[in-house]
Amino acid sequence: MKSLAFYPSAPLLACLLLAGCMTNESALTRSELAPEPSAPETAPEPEPAITPEMTQVQTEEPVLTPPEDIWERLRAGFTLPRETDRKRVFNELRWYVNHPEYVERVARRAAPHMHYIIEELERRDMPLEFALLPIVESAYDPFAYSHGRAAGLWQFIPSTARVYGLKIDWWYDGRRDVRASTAAAIDYLEYLHNLFDGDWLLALAAYNAGQGNVLSSIRRSNLPKEEVDFWSIKVLKETYTYVPRLLAISEIFADPARYHITLPSLDNEPYWEVVETGGQLDLHKAALMAGITDEELYTLNPAFNQWATHPEGPHQLLVPISQAERFRAELSELPATERLSWKRHKISYGESLGSIAKKYRTTVATIRSANDIAGNTIHAGESLLIPAASPGVDYSMTSEGRLTSRQASLESKYGSEPVIYIVQPGDSFWEISRKFDVGMRELAKWNGMGTTGLLHPGTELKVFKQQKAEQLTVASTPTRNRQVRRLNYEVRRGESLSKIANKFNVTVQNIIAWNEKVGVQKYIHPGDRLTLYVDVTRLIN
Repeated sequence: MKSLAFYPSAPLLACLLLAGCMTNESALTRSELAPEPSAPETAPEPEPAITPEMTQVQTEEPVLTPPEDIWERLRAGFTLPRETDRKRVFNELRWYVNHPEYVERVARRAAPHMHYIIEELERRDMPLEFALLPIVESAYDPFAYSHGRAAGLWQFIPSTARVYGLKIDWWYDGRRDVRASTAAAIDYLEYLHNLFDGDWLLALAAYNAGQGNVLSSIRRSNLPKEEVDFWSIKVLKETYTYVPRLLAISEIFADPARYHITLPSLDNEPYWEVVETGGQLDLHKAALMAGITDEELYTLNPAFNQWATHPEGPHQLLVPISQAERFRAELSELPATERLSWKRHKISYGESLGSIAKKYRTTVATIRSANDIAGNTIHAGESLLIPAASPGVDYSMTSEGRLTSRQASLESKYGSEPVIYIVQPGDSFWEISRKFDVGMRELAKWNGMGTTGLLHPGTELKVFKQQKAEQLTVASTPTRNRQVRRLNYEVRRGESLSKIANKFNVTVQNIIAWNEKVGVQKYIHPGDRLTLYVDVTRLIN
């Protein structure tokens, strides 16, 4: 037999592309691989939840009628073989059948964007099963974020997102922009489809695992070209169920009544409309002008991380069609000076553009632009005009607000306030998770980060698990309104670790842990320099 030498190695850049939840293309190890594929892959006898009639192939000619709702339009464009007789597909199908409330919930969550995504797939002549791929990727949650730093409906990681033109910065994350990320996902799937000679299931596997892993699996199989398909190669564990999961959910949507599932009624028409804003706009003001809640506006426009749209664009917002005309009318009457709230800041000695930007929840670039500043030089006594969040507004749907809300829920769940850990030079998520005996992925998720993200010294992490005092780097203290600052402290004559700990309201164990790299143990001497992390709101004067 001829081996698969005819599959060329992809270009170096292409081999680095990843999507879905996989974050690297390391060599395949035994622990990472799914079981060897078997042939034939036969499903077991159906359990009572799935009857034989449910999975029986329909041979009758379909009746061609205009779609009455979006779900009919969706299933009319299904083209992938669902292969429910395979054990892997059957197992995923069984899970969906046994959890109808989940299917109905994600269908409702998908409703605002389903019409748009279907139209984009139809325009590119692609299988409409892909409109259900965000169910597998993110449960159609636009704010979904994985431990591998994948974000948005289509779960792009930063590197792949940037290759496909998605902008990511402090103001805006294109991975969560419904229109931009959908275009990127379709481009990527189309590229993979061409790479794998028109095999959509291999393209899906590569979308999840990375094309390098799938190409490697194909080469390792030593199968002739005509025998290569998704079912015949050995893939990563996650990918082993990923493709069957899409086929299973497609089977459910193809005939929900057969599986006793009721999809929400959804007309075959768009839910939202694009409105040009003409410049940066406070999102709370935008919601008021559109006559909708802040939550609805952010849910339709989840790419915006902060309290306003990006200063440099995109200068567009999605609003419900029913509110679009009202929003345009309100925008046309809004004075330019009222698009944002402004504050005048008098510069004090020692302040920098960075510290001022942090204080007002904005960026240095924004302050420079608003005040026509070329560099970083500012002078005490001068004033700056700062575009800022509206006073008295919660902005709970910003990235910071959502994280705060999640952490408050975790605090309630665990029944105690979290331990605060200050990241030290050389720390990693793995080391910190071992220190506190928690999961690395949990630790990252608690703090709105990915396990592969960079940890900067001085960063404050919250750990939602009570530990013994000697294990803590910072004591478990109330976290509301905390202001932790790093101090370089010189030991004075007559001082001990106990006295210094009492002075700054920390523990001796804290001080030893913070200074273990310089060998601080039980005894200190005048002139020794200590690093302290002090909550300045709790100092005793």
